[in-house]
Amino acid sequence: MIDSGTRAERPLVILGPTASGKSALAMEIARMVAGAELVSIDSMQVYRGMDIGTATPSAAEREEVPHHLIDVVEPSVGFTAGEFQRLARDVLADVVARGGVPVLVGGTGLYLRAVIDDLEIPGRFPDVRRRLDTDPDTGLLHRRLVSLDPVAASRMEPTNRRRVIRALEVTLGSGRPFSSFGPGLETYPPNRFVQVAIHRPRPDVDARIAARYHRQMADGFLDEVVRLSASGLGPTASQALGYRELAAHLEGEGTLDEALHKAIRRTCRFARRQERWFRRDPRVNWVEAPVGADAVLAVWDEVRATRT
Repeated sequence: MIDSGTRAERPLVILGPTASGKSALAMEIARMVAGAELVSIDSMQVYRGMDIGTATPSAAEREEVPHHLIDVVEPSVGFTAGEFQRLARDVLADVVARGGVPVLVGGTGLYLRAVIDDLEIPGRFPDVRRRLDTDPDTGLLHRRLVSLDPVAASRMEPTNRRRVIRALEVTLGSGRPFSSFGPGLETYPPNRFVQVAIHRPRPDVDARIAARYHRQMADGFLDEVVRLSASGLGPTASQALGYRELAAHLEGEGTLDEALHKAIRRTCRFARRQERWFRRDPRVNWVEAPVGADAVLAVWDEVRATRT
């Protein structure tokens, strides 16, 4: 076990595309660092009951090492980056106050930036959102966003209704472009966090994504979606990778194999967008997989020493 020393002053962040091995690496590190506690930076692991499809750490892992920001809200409830930011601030302060060492792990880029860069998160404008929700044409809404905030529009899929509507809600409700909030996602100011990202070749990531889906199906992913659909999935949770495709299959849209193929393909595209997001940040230290905890700890200490 490695002494925590002053590591808590510059917390470690383990990031990378989905299925790159972040969680396993974070657990390995936590076993070596005295007082380490893992803080999930995953926009879907905050939802209760979505354990299989989001690859939530097992009960045994959570018993062995404290985990935070997992199973926070019901899937029927909407949850925002601003709410996550507030919870994460409280968690980090609490871990450090107890003498622990927070290790952040996850792949939700916006949530991560909200925490480490203290982004200014725009408010809610429910009346504007209700009006936008009445328009069923997501493509048309995206084209409207292109005309109002082309920067924000370029950062999302035209078919991602939840994100398109949120960007329009803020742009129309606040009178400011959605992309203008905070210091700007294109700005990478110095901060106290040490970011380490896992890199794997794309074919390797694609193969790992497919293999994980097949394991999840064997573990009861479809049954999980059946149960969650019966109790109600909110607009955010219903768009989760894999859940959307399996829910569509349950509603009669195509075969199970077709749904699984769509989920794998969408997740592979998502992994590429994740890597592009993280590659834009010059503060990220990339390591080639396979990588062990010792190598990451060496990066953590080196970066911490050079920036102290």
